[in-house]
Amino acid sequence: MNLAFNKILKEEIPQILPMIQELMGQQFSDEILSQRFSEMFDQNYECFKISSEGQTLGVFGLWFMTRHYAGRSCEPDHIFIREEFRGKGVGKKLFEFIYKYAAEKGCETSELNSYVHNFRSHKFYLNEGYEIRGYHFLKKL
Repeated sequence: MNLAFNKILKEEIPQILPMIQELMGQQFSDEILSQRFSEMFDQNYECFKISSEGQTLGVFGLWFMTRHYAGRSCEPDHIFIREEFRGKGVGKKLFEFIYKYAAEKGCETSELNSYVHNFRSHKFYLNEGYEIRGYHFLKKL
């Protein structure tokens, strides 16, 4: 499968919302997600569409930051691949793209978060060489 990873522009946020809604289980309104993504685009964030032969297969984002413990780092975020394309090597090719792209931007490391109940992603990330180094905590203010 020939894949393309194309950057999404801020104006194209509405195109990705259905996939983000599916990923998030419809937790937030489109208005809230649009507002949040609009703010994200003003930070060290980039968003990409995954496609093949004109068909959209998924979406993902990348955060770029410098961490005292990891150096310049790339954090893949909200990775979503449509159900019918899972298990077909899309994730493997996606991460090959991410590693190459991040290295070109001067990143030394990649780190990510995965929901505790997403066992399939845990196996994938461990196979990619990620190590579980801690827990991600969230407190609503």
